[in-house]
Amino acid sequence: MSSNETPRGPVDSSRIPRYAGPATFARLPRLDEVGTADVAVVGVPFDSGVSYRPGARFGGNAIREASRLLRPYNPAQDASPFALAQVADGGDIAVNPFNINEAVETIEAAADDLLGTGARLMTLGGDHTIALPLLRSVAKKHGPVALLHFDAHLDTWDTYFGAEYTHGTPFRRAVEEGILDTSALSHVGTRGPLYGKQDLTDDEKMGFGIVTSSDVYRRGADEIADQLRQRIGDRPLYISIDIDCLDPAHAPGTGTPEAGGMTSRELLEILRGLASCNLVSADVVEVAPAYDHAEITSVAASHTAYELTTIMSRQIAEARAK
Repeated sequence: MSSNETPRGPVDSSRIPRYAGPATFARLPRLDEVGTADVAVVGVPFDSGVSYRPGARFGGNAIREASRLLRPYNPAQDASPFALAQVADGGDIAVNPFNINEAVETIEAAADDLLGTGARLMTLGGDHTIALPLLRSVAKKHGPVALLHFDAHLDTWDTYFGAEYTHGTPFRRAVEEGILDTSALSHVGTRGPLYGKQDLTDDEKMGFGIVTSSDVYRRGADEIADQLRQRIGDRPLYISIDIDCLDPAHAPGTGTPEAGGMTSRELLEILRGLASCNLVSADVVEVAPAYDHAEITSVAASHTAYELTTIMSRQIAEARAK
């Protein structure tokens, strides 16, 4: 979108009820309706990489449905993200559910095409396997990127059942492939049992810092956000959010829940504290609506994606104003 064009925003919910019409993210226009976008919201309905409860293939559409209640002004960031930049729903990347390797290749190729238009990606998963091809694509454009990984789990294991691509292995593969800036990697919200202490040793060798959910509770969101900002600096940043970083009380609809997680308020406040970081793309994954009730998980995920989209839109507008 050029600097003199006005972005096309969401459907006016004061004139058309929120529950009416297609469920695009935040009731935004489809990508094919606007031609190009500064931020493309894209679904990846894929969960063949899960190790426990399936169902995240339905997560993207559940997040879209829950996002009907989002409004165009974000007071927490004092911004109207859909007026600052063209945000559009790019639909879903259709991938082979029976062949993980082929699915990973398809996601990477589709992300290449979207990033090639100049868009940043706000991806709705799907399981966490999809983070690897997305990071590959982002790294082609920006070089090795800083990573903030919000999750109950490390996702740096080597393999499950001999498979190299699963939802528990994407960030080990990403480190091995050299697509992450290993001086600026952090997990946030980790907790729960591990296979052994070696898991933490291996993770540290890859360059990851760890902020546990207990750290967030004891130190508070502002202090954690400040720590993360200092670690990231001005590097290109990718944020990957597994919704199970939240406590099951705030996100019951997920495949591998762990007790003792963050609240949705803590997650949103940490993200808002990262508004000055150079966020180049992001994902929200592992929403499994079959285990949800009252849209608790998908509502949390939709607000999470909204905050991330706001950060990207603000930065795009600021860059254009220079």
